[in-house]
Amino acid sequence: MRLIAICLAALLILIQYPLWLGKGGWLKVADMTQQVHAAHEKNDELALRNAKLNSEVQDLKNGTGAIEERARSELGMIKKDEIFVQLLDPNNVETVSAADKQEAQQLLDKVDAAVAPKPVAKQDGKVANKAGVKNVTKPIQASEIMVKD
Repeated sequence: MRLIAICLAALLILIQYPLWLGKGGWLKVADMTQQVHAAHEKNDELALRNAKLNSEVQDLKNGTGAIEERARSELGMIKKDEIFVQLLDPNNVETVSAADKQEAQQLLDKVDAAVAPKPVAKQDGKVANKAGVKNVTKPIQASEIMVKD
């Protein structure tokens, strides 16, 4: 009787082996399920990326707004008769050579001369510009402006 019980236990173990560790066993199925979920997540991410790229392609084909935005941001282009002004943080200034500083100062002086209102006349101690506006606000300081070539 004991021999029969041992044989039946061995057969039960042999039958269970393919169920747990075989080609189509529970462990492999669980692993494959995890891989399928990961593939679905990646597909969803790629579908969103494709939709974004498709909309960008449509914008580039149909409108000039996207082309203009890309030219401004990536190539640093500006429209005709525009002036590029970049305000710098005075606490975060890189080291610049004296020649570059002198050239930049000359350019800034030109910008200040072009931007600053021209005083026309004094009336009761107040300065008026060509448009007749009184109490002219202070123009931007040259040290706050950096002109891009």
